[in-house]
Amino acid sequence: MKILKYIGIITLSLISFSAMAQVPAPGEAQKEPIAIMNAYAHLGNGEVIENSVVTFEDGIITNVADATTIRMDLSKFKVIDAEGMHIYPGLIASNTIIGLEEIAAVRATRDQDETGEFNPNVRALIAYNTDSEIIPTTRFNGVLYAQTTPRGGRISGSSSVMDLDAWNWEDAVLKNDEGIHLNWPSKLRYPRWWLGETEWRENEDYDKEYEEVKSFFKDAVSYKEINNPETTNLKLEAMKGLFDGSKSLYIHTDRAKEIIQSIQFAMEMGVKKIVLVGGDEAYYVKDFLKENEIPVVLEETLRLPSRTADPVDMPYQLPNLLHKAGIKVAIGQWGEVMQVRNLPFSVGTAAAYGLGKEEALKMVTLNAAEIMGVDDKIGSLEKGKIASIVVSKGDILDMDGNQPVYVFIEGRQVTLEAHQQRLYKKFKNKYED
Repeated sequence: MKILKYIGIITLSLISFSAMAQVPAPGEAQKEPIAIMNAYAHLGNGEVIENSVVTFEDGIITNVADATTIRMDLSKFKVIDAEGMHIYPGLIASNTIIGLEEIAAVRATRDQDETGEFNPNVRALIAYNTDSEIIPTTRFNGVLYAQTTPRGGRISGSSSVMDLDAWNWEDAVLKNDEGIHLNWPSKLRYPRWWLGETEWRENEDYDKEYEEVKSFFKDAVSYKEINNPETTNLKLEAMKGLFDGSKSLYIHTDRAKEIIQSIQFAMEMGVKKIVLVGGDEAYYVKDFLKENEIPVVLEETLRLPSRTADPVDMPYQLPNLLHKAGIKVAIGQWGEVMQVRNLPFSVGTAAAYGLGKEEALKMVTLNAAEIMGVDDKIGSLEKGKIASIVVSKGDILDMDGNQPVYVFIEGRQVTLEAHQQRLYKKFKNKYED
């Protein structure tokens, strides 16, 4: 009997621990119309309303207006008084592996990289893990959407836009397979620090790698002309969207010469929509990018410059320099996956270096949405768009002010708790007792 008693105790303990370890369940569907009153509204399109009223019903924004001039009957609304607070559209993280990697040191939890060099048919959304412990940690900093992107190889696969509060990937996906990601060959290789090298070295395989990319794209161009192929080629089938404009080609490259060469190559192949990702040296070819209307998804600003000749604050200045040149810019966060939560602070740094807060906000809201082709649904606080909203005590782009009080995704109120908060409460209670 004692043995059975101990087994029961152990079983209950494991069940309790397991329950504590679960990520919060997705929010319940919106049941009643909601009105958020008196907040300082940052619309995401560069405009602000100092004293706003934002209403939404069935997960869709129904009104965004100046509370000092509009008169509304709110008797049927659940009213949230957000006086002194700030309201924002949900932030969008570009080019991230969130949901594809849990623990970098554990291979079994890394699903972002497929074997082989050319994998346009690999779909990131199918591997997207809605039960990731990392996802809730991004929501309580205001990041509500992510462009989940595969890594590795020459063509990594297809990215999709996902919301960060769902039961499964089918519920999470906002736009599936919206772009193909091409890692352009580099003419130079990193110094091998373990050999004591400090200088970049020539990539002797560059011509070979270029020819491989060219050959694959030529095959894709030829394949798209076949109306009813006898045998479906999954890799080439996935490429079709690049030539009819239904998908974007995201070209990952940093150096000025390779930026020009890769974009010219894509245009020659008939690719309709091209996006530059990375673009460390984009400023040096800004006129070329402006002339060809190529948007840029920049790496996070909180880093050192890649060129020793550049000023140390070049990554902070680059978003503003490209914006002033007339280029559409989004700012991503694609280092270690847990750093996605720091996206608003990376953008806040750019705001402080000449960009300004509202223009900086656009780079993780409306600009990002336009680049991904979802600006009709998210990216700004506008009537008819999805009610994915963040209400913060202060400036969301500032570490001190970023204190979300209410977060809604598609009108569902999201739990602002993650692993860190649970641990804090656990040990706080321990030492208080």
